Amino acid sequence: MNVPESMAPWLRAVAGEEYTPRPARELTVGEVASLVGISIRTLHHWDAVGLVVPDGRTAGGYRAYSADDVGRIHRVLVYQELGFSLTQIGDLLDDPAVDETAQLRQQRALLEERIGRLQRMAGAVDQILSSRESGTTLTARQQAEIFGRGWREDWAVEARERWGASDEWSQFEQNATGLSDAERRRMNAEGEALYAELAEAKRAGVTAGSDAANSLAERHRAMIGQMFACTHSMHVCLGRHYVEDGRFRAHFDDLEPGLGGWLATVIDANARRHGIDPATAAWE
Repeated sequence: MNVPESMAPWLRAVAGEEYTPRPARELTVGEVASLVGISIRTLHHWDAVGLVVPDGRTAGGYRAYSADDVGRIHRVLVYQELGFSLTQIGDLLDDPAVDETAQLRQQRALLEERIGRLQRMAGAVDQILSSRESGTTLTARQQAEIFGRGWREDWAVEARERWGASDEWSQFEQNATGLSDAERRRMNAEGEALYAELAEAKRAGVTAGSDAANSLAERHRAMIGQMFACTHSMHVCLGRHYVEDGRFRAHFDDLEPGLGGWLATVIDANARRHGIDPATAAWE
């Protein structure tokens, strides 16, 4: 499995290899961004929210990162790869009661579990390739079993034309075509139950940003995550469609008037809690 270069040092650490990130001098934000493979904007954001605050400053007053700062960045990247939110990562890294060795062992166990999932996904890719070679695709009935009675076959055609070249569409196809009939029916039932719960929450006056609303948003994102990896930023983009696309809006209105707009607001508030600005959220 190819591993992002930025994760390699900490993956070696959790594997038991000796590794200490020791730059010979303090580094500028641009140098650190290049070293670990993330954007300067991300480093600025992490500084602003207190996740990775560089110890020093250059003579000109700019951020200067020490060896310990770089080490903390690598740990953040590992936890991000494992799906932790920025808030959860900060709590883990700053808790004095957390044992560093035990933490690394837990990270290794989680990484091994993730590697196992990726290997199973690789097997699913092989199945997809075989299906494509034989011309097999999801039937209209199979699509409806996954997405519910409101699903229309022409939506699938439009979706393929718009997103067919994306990584997320590949993940979707890999996961969707690998499902059994029972699994598709289960996903459909779970989805209808969740949307009924969302409609009831709106009627009950559950407000965006509340614990109850955030929990529902995470459950909705997890449901989407069964088909492709849905980040909080992507979740916001999907929420926009629920408001801007008349077909989505009508579909949600059939369940509960105004549900699409309410859900989009709930998604936005939950994304803010995870460090995403809905106004600038992108499909990434």
